[in-house]
Amino acid sequence: MFTSVLMIEKALTSADVEFVTTLHGDEQVSFHVLLQPRGDQADRLLRAIDDIALGELDEAAHERDVPEGKDAAALGQQALEVSLAALRAAGSAAEGRLIEDHPLDALKSLVEEAGADEVIVLTDPHYVEEFFHRDWASRARHKVGVPVLKLFSHSKA
Repeated sequence: MFTSVLMIEKALTSADVEFVTTLHGDEQVSFHVLLQPRGDQADRLLRAIDDIALGELDEAAHERDVPEGKDAAALGQQALEVSLAALRAAGSAAEGRLIEDHPLDALKSLVEEAGADEVIVLTDPHYVEEFFHRDWASRARHKVGVPVLKLFSHSKA
């Protein structure tokens, strides 16, 4: 069985689930999912720039209304549970947890703990972070010791 660590930032859509579960053809895949709720450290300005770059002006205007930090943990747990259920319904083994500390430290620990074959980072585009190679996938490539695949999530959950 192939083991993937899947880093996400929101609930997987059905298109996301189909995409990641079919990446390896007919080979069975076990997923270890890490989801980071929006934390206090999140920069609203960067998210607003990303929204504007994607033409989502309404979302950019409402960034301040989205819960962050402790208020986002319950929403994150719900998104994680929905994502795990969807992966299992697609026939994959799946377990997961919320990221409480630094995401790359949690990722490295889980890769080692699970004996992962790869890391898949599935997020919305983050143009500013990606331009400066500060996104999860770019930084993880230097830290985890297994191949890291960067994918963009499909439409909203």
